[in-house]
Amino acid sequence: MANKLTPRDQDYSKWYNEIVVQADLAENSAVRGCMVIKPYGYAIWEKMQAELDKMFKATGHENAYFPLFVPKSLFEAEEKNAEGFAKECAVVTHYRLKNDEARPGKLMVDPEAKLEEELVVRPTSEAVIWNTYKTWIQSYRDLPILINQWANVVRWEMRTRLFLRTAEFLWQEGHTAHATKQEALEETKLMNQVYTDFVENFMAIPVIQGTKTASERFAGAEETYCIEALMQDGKALQAGTSHFLGQNFAKAFDVKFATDTGKLDFVWATSWGVSTRLIGALIMTHSDDNGLVLPPNLAPYQVVIVPIYKGEDQQKEIAQVAQKIKSKLEEKNIRVKFDNRDKFKPGFKFHEYELKGVPLRIAIGPKDLEHERVEIARRDILTKSSVSQVEIVNYVEEQLQEMQQALFDKAKRFREENITKVETFAEFQSVIKEKGGFISAHWDGTQESEEAIKKTTKATIRCIPLDAKEEVGSCVYSGKPSKMRVLFAKAY
Repeated sequence: MANKLTPRDQDYSKWYNEIVVQADLAENSAVRGCMVIKPYGYAIWEKMQAELDKMFKATGHENAYFPLFVPKSLFEAEEKNAEGFAKECAVVTHYRLKNDEARPGKLMVDPEAKLEEELVVRPTSEAVIWNTYKTWIQSYRDLPILINQWANVVRWEMRTRLFLRTAEFLWQEGHTAHATKQEALEETKLMNQVYTDFVENFMAIPVIQGTKTASERFAGAEETYCIEALMQDGKALQAGTSHFLGQNFAKAFDVKFATDTGKLDFVWATSWGVSTRLIGALIMTHSDDNGLVLPPNLAPYQVVIVPIYKGEDQQKEIAQVAQKIKSKLEEKNIRVKFDNRDKFKPGFKFHEYELKGVPLRIAIGPKDLEHERVEIARRDILTKSSVSQVEIVNYVEEQLQEMQQALFDKAKRFREENITKVETFAEFQSVIKEKGGFISAHWDGTQESEEAIKKTTKATIRCIPLDAKEEVGSCVYSGKPSKMRVLFAKAY
């Protein structure tokens, strides 16, 4: 049985890592900074993939796949993008190993097998994709191109944490090409809204939509839209981004098209993505000191049935009832697991599924058979109810819907209670140190003030909220005039 988790309020970072490992989501690999995503963790990612993929296709996007390796010359073509990712790049310089004569049984890089051109292991795919689009686009009739890619990327992070920041991670990246600026901007906003709908409705995590400041934008973007979430420790997490790239990549790769009037123009571009860091957001938003708490919409299985018996006869009798309940629930498209392993006691299973965050647990024992009832435990609020077998399906459906909404409402209340308006820098520093969360404060719009605040408090501007209203005020740091408030926070 897994060890008891470190309490969140004692050591949040340790609590998080223990949940990831003990709930069987992932573990560190032999490769520095990389992780092994275990079957249960990958099942959660597959649920995310399936739902997002459906949403992408509903908005007209198609899936494709592009190479993992990007020739260095292509990577350098868009200068800002190259500079932005340069320090995180892994680079392939040779294509062969050979036996080391000085150390039998060991291999060494063959110095004669040096690549003519070094290859960057993709940190993002704009370069290789826009080089490809050059051959796909000649006329306005070829536009728009709406492509999504499910892939892995490598960003050579020095300080890593499972799911939140690893040297290699899984994600999706959308890359679209358009004939007009307006169309590309609408695409950028649309995909940010798709992410919002997914994270709020399926992950039960409330988010704030906004735009990034110039210093926080994606390298090579003219505008970055984002969704920001607040974790239980008061730190923010960027849950998704959608970038308006303007004509920057089209100009870098000379991607032009003939307009309907016969003129040549550069194509307008967007890119957008979310990654496996969303699993980290899921853990840190909902989980408790007993382990993982999963929203029903994303749980690999929403209900687990645990039999309680003595002897083979009771086991068979309970198994028959359990299988009938399982079939009835599955007819309603509810994901169910019947755990009939006979090598583990019910108490062990109860602890395991509580740790893994299964939304509902049904226990069936001899007395339950006698009274034609079952015990149903709900993971988020740790309550138990005795339910008639006749009412099980309706009860389970209601509880799953109620739990999904309750998790969202709880997280939203927490966020609202942790958005603090401040007027002075002294207040700002006090809130960051003592309370955390989002700080709503005036900013003069200069990078100098933004950097000074970051250097002093380690808080960054998470976003300029899309619903921010004009409000005359003074910058919390410089005292200079400000037209609206922005949201600051310490972040992952």
